[in-house]
Amino acid sequence: MDKTRLLKKKKPNKLKILNDPIYGFIQIPNSLIFDIIEHPYFQRLRRIAQMGLSNLVYPGANHTRFHHALGCIHLMEKAVRVLRFKQIAISTDEENAVYIAILLHDIGHGAFSHALEHSIVSGISHEEISLKFMKKLNEEFDGKLDLAIEIFEGKYHRKFLCQLISSQLDIDRLDYLKRDSFYTGVTEGNISSDRLIAMMNVKDDELVIEQKGIYSVEKFLIARRLMYWQVYLHKTGLVAENMLVNVLKRAKELAEKGEQLYASTALNYFLYHQINQDNFTDQTLEMFSKLDDYDILSAIKEWVHHKDKVLSLLCKMIVDRKLLRIEIQNKPFAEAYISKKKNKFSKKLEISEQDVAYFIFSQEIRNLAYQTDKPIYILNKKGKLKDIAKASDQLNLQALTKPVIKHFICYPK
Repeated sequence: MDKTRLLKKKKPNKLKILNDPIYGFIQIPNSLIFDIIEHPYFQRLRRIAQMGLSNLVYPGANHTRFHHALGCIHLMEKAVRVLRFKQIAISTDEENAVYIAILLHDIGHGAFSHALEHSIVSGISHEEISLKFMKKLNEEFDGKLDLAIEIFEGKYHRKFLCQLISSQLDIDRLDYLKRDSFYTGVTEGNISSDRLIAMMNVKDDELVIEQKGIYSVEKFLIARRLMYWQVYLHKTGLVAENMLVNVLKRAKELAEKGEQLYASTALNYFLYHQINQDNFTDQTLEMFSKLDDYDILSAIKEWVHHKDKVLSLLCKMIVDRKLLRIEIQNKPFAEAYISKKKNKFSKKLEISEQDVAYFIFSQEIRNLAYQTDKPIYILNKKGKLKDIAKASDQLNLQALTKPVIKHFICYPK
């Protein structure tokens, strides 16, 4: 056989088809999308849990941000097809841009998704870090992400394309509700994303839902509310996530005092440096791209044996799933009640009153199912737009426009 043929590199097939447990076969639209998916920045999402520590409540919730991002691009392809069928002009460049924007919308999530969002770095959101990743990738891909970045930032002149990425009825929500419902087994969140997309249209540059899709939107809003109380703000999940935040908080406190802590190179960087928006450099981004759930978990397993009682006890409780107790009520807990708990457990655990705050803490949670300042518009048969909260004959949709605030306290069992 000709040696040159042997030495010749075989070109990879970039038009892959992936099998998704929810949608079946998903096709990668083009070679640029394939190359972005193959990039180490994006591959990192395989090691970031979509739902933080929710698997301590729902054992099936082990899916990742990688799954979610691929699901989003599949739904975006459907949305583009539907809108084009309805004579909405979307150019090839715009099509590619919305695919890239939705694919990378969550790339800035840190380890365990939302759980550690403000613990590893402070004063900077995952959306801002996503934008930094997109700009870095744009340099590597010779400016091919310019339009995607413009849409992601909400600066593009065609508003409806930006709304497909971020609004109250965006592609992100259509995937994560259905996906999280599937993996947790909580059927209340199982929305009809196909029907919602089929009912999409554009009027006056606004992404709208046609009149016949009104009941699907009602179900979507109610499903989202139920998923928040039943899954995302589940009391055991709340305890686990707050304990995880406290583990990192304690580790950083010890690091500041010069204590040596077992940690991977990436985690070590964030423990021993105070990172915020002002000093988030290219080097920081590179280190952030190497940090994932595995770094945190391996550290927690090791810190179980650390000499610091607070750190080791918190880590052991997470590893063994012996979590704190939680009480939830509609009004704030009295200071006297919190102080009584702190005094009791300070003596029982033999730790200072200052350190007992790692085990006894009170916070509030809020859930707003529908924001009236970013309305979902229903397009009636006369071509007029009406806010879903007013168009719906469901009285409880009006109730969803008011924030529900609850208060909780955590303390040892």
